[in-house]
Amino acid sequence: MEKQCRLRPNDVMIVLACIALVWMTLGAVGETGRRRAKEVVCQANLHRWGDIFGGIVEENGGKFLSGTNSKGHWWPMQLSPDLQDWKMNRLWLCPMATAPMISEKGKQSPTLGAFTAWGVYTEAMVGYAGKTPASGFAGSCGLNGYVIPIPESLGHQTNTYERGAPATVGWGSLLEVPDAGRVPLFLDALRFDVWPLHTDQPSAQESLVWAADNHMARCAINRHDGAVNSLFVDGSVRKVGLKELWKPKWHKAFNTAGPWTKAGGVQPENWPEWIRPFKDY
Repeated sequence: MEKQCRLRPNDVMIVLACIALVWMTLGAVGETGRRRAKEVVCQANLHRWGDIFGGIVEENGGKFLSGTNSKGHWWPMQLSPDLQDWKMNRLWLCPMATAPMISEKGKQSPTLGAFTAWGVYTEAMVGYAGKTPASGFAGSCGLNGYVIPIPESLGHQTNTYERGAPATVGWGSLLEVPDAGRVPLFLDALRFDVWPLHTDQPSAQESLVWAADNHMARCAINRHDGAVNSLFVDGSVRKVGLKELWKPKWHKAFNTAGPWTKAGGVQPENWPEWIRPFKDY
């Protein structure tokens, strides 16, 4: 499925107007006001993504993009070029994280953290010649990979998502998701797709989030004062506390009372020191 939805000409103007309004309103109250202004713009961007994804789902019989292979990888390559290109479509970027980890000249950023964007991914990095947009992919939000429909089997073998969860736990039609306001769709993240597991641990140190070897740690990043912004399948957008990220229903079988929740018995001292002061869930 290719080029399903395009960035309308007035979308950029809407975002720019939102930025201007927020900065005029909050810019005079110091650093706290500036962070809040960026948070509001980030949420506005996610609302626009909700409109874009809604159009894709409607055109695709209730399903999201399939990705480029049986695992659902590289879903952005199925967007129209104007949506793909991070310079044409600034909705990719949370205002708190606008500098990609790798520059267009291939140089890696000297600092990697919650305020670093992913990319820039080019044709040479992706391996799909002629597919990537002129400026490549880059951004600071990621898709809940379990909304991508993948085949339930490959020959005689059960197919799984990247982290090993069976394809059957994926959401399938997004028009039939129960309690859709609890299912993340697109949120602040360190890559454009994530497949969290309920057993995933937060990064041991805040400065090492990019080195974490699990996908929940790619979302549990202190970008908005102890929280991230998230778009949910029902189209709502809200802040999600870092410790709250283990509570939403990421896939059909996700344990929302797992070991990193109060219901699952997590203790304050179990959390790494950097995340410990934030609200418990």
